[in-house]
Amino acid sequence: MAAFAETSTNTGAKGTVSQDKKYPWESRASAGLTLTQGNSDSLMVTAALVTQRKAPSNEYSFGMDGTYGKNNSVKNAETFHVFGQYNHLFNERIFDYIRGDYLHDGIAHLSYRVTLSPGVGYYLIKETNTTFAVEAGPGVTFRSLGGDHQMFATLRFAERFEHKFATGARVWESLEWLPEVDKWNNDTLNLEMGAEAALSKNLGLQIVLYDTYNTEPANGLRRDDLKLVSGITYKF
Repeated sequence: MAAFAETSTNTGAKGTVSQDKKYPWESRASAGLTLTQGNSDSLMVTAALVTQRKAPSNEYSFGMDGTYGKNNSVKNAETFHVFGQYNHLFNERIFDYIRGDYLHDGIAHLSYRVTLSPGVGYYLIKETNTTFAVEAGPGVTFRSLGGDHQMFATLRFAERFEHKFATGARVWESLEWLPEVDKWNNDTLNLEMGAEAALSKNLGLQIVLYDTYNTEPANGLRRDDLKLVSGITYKF
């Protein structure tokens, strides 16, 4: 009923505004390209699309991103990530959620990792231009790493922060820890830190740091995978 109330329109009252217009979807598309030729030939392409909608009782966020790169005709980057999260707020700060993630990383020999997690969250800060939330809950992970197919129970602990400046710039940060329930030293840590400067009403320039740490990577690979991406964003 809450979700219906947020999307309904009262056409009987003059001047009433649709809740879809009052709480619209906010979307951003970004892309980056790095190309070198000469003594070293390299190519790196990144792209991402994120959309979210925040209403008094329900919040939705979806996104996808990918990276492809090669150096001297040798592939050195191949990732594809999709996520979705739904939050239901009991009051201004407390909410429960359900989240799903899919990740493919060809260089890390990760054919797929699917994580599903319900949980609860709390907004430590919830202001017009600043939000800071913490989340926790159980989960299940399906993974194919180095040809080894696994399914195991996990826990999920996460926090996310965002601040928007009056100039249109913004900074954000998120941290997610996913330990295996029966084997806590088998865990994954995901970090994202970013900053965006406005070039116009819809265009921006952003730089984002991604760091993924796996305590048990595929044989012969490092635990830490760091990526720094810059590109142009379009807000709509």
